[in-house]
Amino acid sequence: MSKVLVTGGAGFIGSNTVDLLLEEGYDVAVVDDLSTGKRENLNPAVHFHKADVSSSKLDQVFKEEKPDFVVHLAAQINVRESFKDPIYDAGINIMGTVNLLESCRKNGVERIVYASSGGAVYGEPEQNPVGEGHPIAPLCPYGVSKYAGEKYVELYAENYGLDYNILRYGNVYGPRQDPLGEAGVIAIFAGLLHEGRPPVIFGDGGQTRDFCYVADIAGANLAGLRESGKSGVYNIGSGVETSVNDITAELIDAMGVDVEPEHSDTVPGEVRHIYLDVSLADGELGWKPVTGLRDGLSKTVEWVRNG
Repeated sequence: MSKVLVTGGAGFIGSNTVDLLLEEGYDVAVVDDLSTGKRENLNPAVHFHKADVSSSKLDQVFKEEKPDFVVHLAAQINVRESFKDPIYDAGINIMGTVNLLESCRKNGVERIVYASSGGAVYGEPEQNPVGEGHPIAPLCPYGVSKYAGEKYVELYAENYGLDYNILRYGNVYGPRQDPLGEAGVIAIFAGLLHEGRPPVIFGDGGQTRDFCYVADIAGANLAGLRESGKSGVYNIGSGVETSVNDITAELIDAMGVDVEPEHSDTVPGEVRHIYLDVSLADGELGWKPVTGLRDGLSKTVEWVRNG
């Protein structure tokens, strides 16, 4: 049985990925500092280690667990926080990744799946949908740090023979996304609407994003893990453009509430319009999204209501 170490595995995307890996018969270990992740998100079958990916404790975890593969999800993911504290952002997203890669190198890991951001590394797109060959021009420290992590992964692959797949996610949503912790407009708005409070839209709400359901993202992580003999960079999203105004209206309808959204100032460093071309992942990883927006929102709302 192959063993997978998932960093950030107690978080939103991480715990959904862990559940799928267990279903597929993998032995799973998790590293998470629980700064945003929650211990209760984890299946009791996993080996859990409370540790920061930047800490010296990480190498001891690798020595103990001896993973064959790594899915690296631990990160600082909030664009606004990356502006407030770019040093902290870089410490987690760049130095934490380098620390992890060193542990992979020293402990004979075969392959790493690295979670990057299709919404942040490209900057304001020259055209939509955005393909993997689009110029890299991030508008925020978070986008810079995630791209730096990509380059370190490629460097380790070139010099130390570590197989990899880099997955550039769209805007992920779904069950276990914490409206008070990890970023995500759908989680934040669903939480507010559930309490009967108005969601606050930054700017005019005409900005568009590629919203992808978390089960599809977990499936992409599994596909990236299984793909052997070839390393690559892949966009992972719905391939559909949806405005924040439309998402808000769909959520209000799904929750059956009568609440009018409010508007606030535009956030600096956020892209106006973006959605992803995901055809390369379909062709080379055999992955494509299967959950439509309405179905995904329905499942998310059910989780918000039932906890």
